[in-house]
Amino acid sequence: MDDVLGMIDTQLRATAGERVGPVVRQVAKEPGGWNGVVYAELDEETADAAIAEQVRFYAGLGLPFEWKYYSHDRPADLPDRLLAAGFVAEPEEALMVAATADVPAAVLPDGLRLVDVHDRAGLEQVAAVHGAAFGSDHSWMADLLAGPVAAGTTIPVLVLHGDEPVSAARLDLHPGTDFASLWGGGTVPEWRGRGIYRATVAHRAAIARVHGHRWLRTDALPTSRPILERIGFTQVGTTVPYTHG
Repeated sequence: MDDVLGMIDTQLRATAGERVGPVVRQVAKEPGGWNGVVYAELDEETADAAIAEQVRFYAGLGLPFEWKYYSHDRPADLPDRLLAAGFVAEPEEALMVAATADVPAAVLPDGLRLVDVHDRAGLEQVAAVHGAAFGSDHSWMADLLAGPVAAGTTIPVLVLHGDEPVSAARLDLHPGTDFASLWGGGTVPEWRGRGIYRATVAHRAAIARVHGHRWLRTDALPTSRPILERIGFTQVGTTVPYTHG
C-alpha cells in the first residue's frame, strides 16, 4: 500500500490548497470551513521554522487552525515539534483505503430509503440530522456545502424514514485523481446499529465508480473502523489533527 500512500500525498494533499514554500495550507472561504496545513515537505532543519511561520500566518488572520499530521510525514519527531509550538493533539484517526470495485453492496433496513442531495432543502436536512446525531449546532453546514454541491464535487446522501432524515454522509469527488473521499456519517441514536452506515458507504462507493475513481479514502474514528474493515478497507496509516489557537 506504499504506492497508495504516495498517491494520496501527490494527488490529494499536495494539491489541496495554496503552496507556500514547503507547506500547503487552506484558509476557509465560508464560515465553518476548515483552516489549516494539509501537507508539508519538511526535514529536521526546516520543520521548526515552517511551524512558526504557520502560527504567525493564522494568528495574523485571527484564526484558529489545524495541522493535519499523517504517520508517514517527516521529520519523524514532527508531533513533538508541534506540541512544543503550542499545538494540542486531537484523537487519532485511522487512514483507510479501499478499491471502489471491491466494496460490496449493502441493503438498508426495511422502511428506509437513501437519496442523493442536490438542493438547498436537502442540505438543510443534512445539517439537521448531523446536529441530532452529534448533539451540536451544524446549521453552518448547509452554507458550507452549497458551493461544492453546485459544482458537482460533493455529493451528500440522506437516509430517510418516510420524510424524516435519520442519517447523513457525504462523498467528495476529486476530479483528475484516482480518489474519492468519504466524510461525515452521522446517524441519530435510535437508528444506530442497523447497518445504515455500511449502506451509505456502499452507495458512495458506487457513485465513485461511476465517476471513474479507483480508490476510496477516509479518516476513520474507532467507531467506524471495524465496519470499514469488514467491507474491504485497509488501514494504511494514522492521522492526528493538531490544533492551535
